[in-house]
Amino acid sequence: MKDLSINPAISFDLPELFEGRHLINGVLCDSASGETFERQSPSHGHIVSRSALGSEAEAEAAIEAARAAFDSGVWSRASGKERASVLLKVADLIECNVDRIALMETLESGKPISQSQAEVGGAADLWRYAASLARSTHGDSHNTLGEDIVGVVLKEPVGVVSIITPWNFPFWILSQKLPFALAAGCTVVVKPSEMTPSTTQMLGELLVEAGLPAGVCNIVLGYGVPVGSLMSSHPAVDMVSFTGSTGVGKTIGATASDTLKKVALELGGKNPQVIFPDADLDAAADAVVFGVYFNVGQCCNSSSRIIVHEDIAEDFRDRVVELSRKVKFGDPLDPTTQVGAIVTPQHNSKIDAYVKEAKASGATVVLGGDQLNVEGLGDQFYQPTVIDQVTSDMPIARDEVFGPVLSILTFKTLDEAITLTNDSAYGLSAGVWSENVHTCLEFARRAETGTVWTNTWMDGFPEVAFGGFKQSGQGREIGRYGFEEFFEVKSVVMRIGNSRTPWVQES
Repeated sequence: MKDLSINPAISFDLPELFEGRHLINGVLCDSASGETFERQSPSHGHIVSRSALGSEAEAEAAIEAARAAFDSGVWSRASGKERASVLLKVADLIECNVDRIALMETLESGKPISQSQAEVGGAADLWRYAASLARSTHGDSHNTLGEDIVGVVLKEPVGVVSIITPWNFPFWILSQKLPFALAAGCTVVVKPSEMTPSTTQMLGELLVEAGLPAGVCNIVLGYGVPVGSLMSSHPAVDMVSFTGSTGVGKTIGATASDTLKKVALELGGKNPQVIFPDADLDAAADAVVFGVYFNVGQCCNSSSRIIVHEDIAEDFRDRVVELSRKVKFGDPLDPTTQVGAIVTPQHNSKIDAYVKEAKASGATVVLGGDQLNVEGLGDQFYQPTVIDQVTSDMPIARDEVFGPVLSILTFKTLDEAITLTNDSAYGLSAGVWSENVHTCLEFARRAETGTVWTNTWMDGFPEVAFGGFKQSGQGREIGRYGFEEFFEVKSVVMRIGNSRTPWVQES
């Protein structure tokens, strides 16, 4: 560990315990049972939040409020200008509260404070972009159906949407869903992860302050069972938008099918970066290190496997290892920290089990490979880990490890690189590094993933849709394509005058 960059605990006054409550029909409230649950910071070991524990009663009340608000038309029939005005106020309020929200996100998730600040502040741009879509929604018209017929295609909000978000990017992922649903005119019920519930309630308070009508956005804190399961099965819910594991996504899809709800799923990934010999190797190595250690590798877009041309594999591995030693792991409250804590001890053990299994199967751990004890904070961290001599049949090359662990595979030809890329149950994202535009374009066209980055990694924009192929999910988020998920399409056919020929003829 002496050759790693470790930031020990710094002196910091932790805030008072955050008391989280549900937001139902515009009112913050406790659970009827009075029960609560607590979240212990994975990095500091302190209890940082105590939240109302939702049950079926709270979920039912939230769904009823959303249904009543939608049917009333207070939001669903509001003008695009009115919706956009509220969303823009929310964006402004987010920017005014970045430090407060980011601190809570860091304490509950273990991610670096600099990352939390960038995510929360950046989320305001998602709200502003969604506001622009609220004012530019339109359908189609058909004036070529005959001289006495006009056809109009309308877009109408799908209705009540259940939004279920994960613990790894609680504020950002909610902002990839909620403002777009609201811009479309939907009403919503939100359930954040029980491990990171507080920033969602903080956002709920900003929605009330911005003037969002009561019942349009409701928040229920608690566990997947019973809260999330009722949100996925309730007949008054028209759509479920979920981000999380593929296993839970399959369960939600099956549950929602009983009432034929619309479902949008953003699930797991096993994302490769493919490195060709003519690439800018320094830039590629930096992007690989960023891709695998960002958010401690607890990211669906983590580039947890690289596929390197065999002619440069050893050189490129050495570059990645050298950079990995310089990445600053440790106290998330230190502004210089780049990689923080693992979300739970159980997940830390799961990551370690994958590494130990790969080593036992013949792979070589060239850096890291064990839990990391940070001075003053304990061992809920994991070392930056690079594993060489990995084969495509190993679990570490196929499963979503969700930790700071990089697997290295090699290839000889473009065809082989594409075969390795597509040899996965997942299809979320991939990257290609080459100075040859033809190589990049062919790879981009043949890769079975929802996003392909060329000579970069994880650049994202509100305008560009995000989502996956295969078991990485269905549907899209953000951009105009993500916005379209929250609509139903209605065709209106109008006959002009009394020109219709009677079907029943008088004898």
